[in-house]
Amino acid sequence: MPYKLFLDDIRDVNIVYKNLTNDDFVIVRNFEDFKAVILEKGLPELISFDNDLGLDANDQVAEDGYACAKWLVYESGIDLQNLMFNVHSANPVASQQIQGLLDNYIKHLKSQ
Repeated sequence: MPYKLFLDDIRDVNIVYKNLTNDDFVIVRNFEDFKAVILEKGLPELISFDNDLGLDANDQVAEDGYACAKWLVYESGIDLQNLMFNVHSANPVASQQIQGLLDNYIKHLKSQ
């Protein structure tokens, strides 16, 4: 069953997308839940990425949205050729990193 995935440690969907609600997405707040949902349900029809995901259980900086994007590209083994995504992070450098990694990888897949 198709689903949309929203990765953000704090915000709810309606803060980012004015016409949508939490009911329109599966919401994950950290790297581990991001991986677990995708491994269980398959690739979403859309992923919305935040980058900075707060602190982990040990009060250390948590793995971020860029780590999630890298996992998709380098470790997941999932065909990302048709991946639809949006980066809603307020961190401009990290937003460009996520956007660039995924755009370039998808472009590479489509050129083969």
